[in-house]
Formats: sequence, structure tokens, C-alpha cells
Amino acid sequence: MAAINVAVAGATGRMGRMLVEAVLASEDCSLTGALDAPGSPALGEDAGAAIGRVSGVAITADLARGLAGAQVLIDFTRPEGTMAHLATCRAQGVAMVIGTTGLTPAHEAEIAAAAQALPIVRAPNMSVGVNVMLRLLAQAVRVLGPGYDIEVIEAHHRHKVDAPSGTALAMGQVLAQAGGRRLEDFAVYAREGLTGERREGSIGFATIRGGDIVGDHTVLFAGTGERLEITHRSSSRANYAAGSLRAVRFLQGRAPGLYGMDDVLGLAG
Repeated sequence: MAAINVAVAGATGRMGRMLVEAVLASEDCSLTGALDAPGSPALGEDAGAAIGRVSGVAITADLARGLAGAQVLIDFTRPEGTMAHLATCRAQGVAMVIGTTGLTPAHEAEIAAAAQALPIVRAPNMSVGVNVMLRLLAQAVRVLGPGYDIEVIEAHHRHKVDAPSGTALAMGQVLAQAGGRRLEDFAVYAREGLTGERREGSIGFATIRGGDIVGDHTVLFAGTGERLEITHRSSSRANYAAGSLRAVRFLQGRAPGLYGMDDVLGLAG
């Protein structure tokens, strides 16, 4: 079986280097492109240099060149970069795995429109464990009922630029939907000063930024006389890379459409 030709966006970033390493180590994927922003000091270097590997693929800011020959682009960059990559992928018929966070509703609409022509896996978190946790959260809400206050606590490294994390927001959406309400009507993103008593049904978010924390997410269900905590901790970005490659494999032969990790992992339905 022929290897899947994969390009990686943001190839010199923390996640990008992990993705390059995972593709190079894979038996069924081949690295054919490595993209980085114009002005990056790494342009022209071998994509595997940062991890001590020779890939034969030079890092480039030229999207058409970087995507030439690729079947799938994995993109964990910034919203503006992802939108530029989306347009080129659509023009060149390259499927996408998108893990970028901080996307606006307008960005999401652009992705959905492109998915009419391309198969795209879009997920705020590619971790298998996180996606199993999302299922557990929905079940917990249905079983526990309305008598439990819900808080979402997330922690990431000091360099993360969006808050709450895309994963925390996805958890909030699952929690709200399972309880039969809209997150935008019940989310509380900040507390300061004389806030008054907690509003019934609200879903609180707390954000921690510091050091090199890869990603921790805890959902606290606080009831009368007990509390339940469901937690996922990432000790390495390797789990995101492994999930991304599962998404790459899922896209092979897939019809155009917008898919999630539920589809990739067989959890949908």
C-alpha cells in the first residue's frame, strides 16, 4: 500500500516539530511538505533538522510549493495561517486535518464551506483520551442531573495565546448540550469583585497559563456532599500527533465533508 503524502504547517513550532517527527516515524505516511511563516529563520532548512533527522524536505513559506504532491495537510497554526492554507488546499485539492484553536464563527463557516469540496477533519483536540473524555462528560451530565454545579479548569504553557482553550470550550459545548441548554447563555468566563451567588445552570471556566504545561483539563461537578472530577492531562504532544495521524488515515478515500474526531475514532452516532 502506497504511503500517504503528508505536509505539515508550522513545521518549526512545538507542535509542528512533533508532527514532523511522527510522520517521519510512521510506516504508512511520507513527509512531502513543511510550511512555515515568511521570515522564519528556518526557511530552506531540512524539516527534520530540529529533531536530528534528515527528511529531504526543505521548510518553505511558498504554500503552492509546500503542498505540491501532498494528499493531506496537518495544520495546528494560528487562525490567519489556517485560513490562508485552507484556500490553497481547496485550490490544489489537498485534504486537511485542522487542530488550530481560537477560530471565530466566521473562520468556522469558511472551513465548512471548503468541506463541500474537500474532506476535512476539524477538532479542537486530536487526543484520543480527550475525545473519550468528551463522551464521559455528556454521560455525567445526563446521569447527575441539574443538582451539580459545573466548572471547567484548564492549564497550558505560557506561550498559548487564546483562552479558554479550544478544548475547554468544546467541553463546555458538550456539557451545555447534554443539559439541554446553550453554552453562550450560561458560560461564565471571569469572576472578580462582588459577583453575587452562582447562577443556577451556569458553567464556569478557569484558565491557568504558565511554564511548559502541555495541556491539563478538569471538569468539576460539585454537588451537595460530594464532588466528581474528570481530568485529562497531557504529558507530551505525542498524543496529539498520534491522533492527527489517525485522522490522516481516516481521510483516505473519504468523500468531501466536515468530520470530527468522533468520526475518526468511531464514536459518532
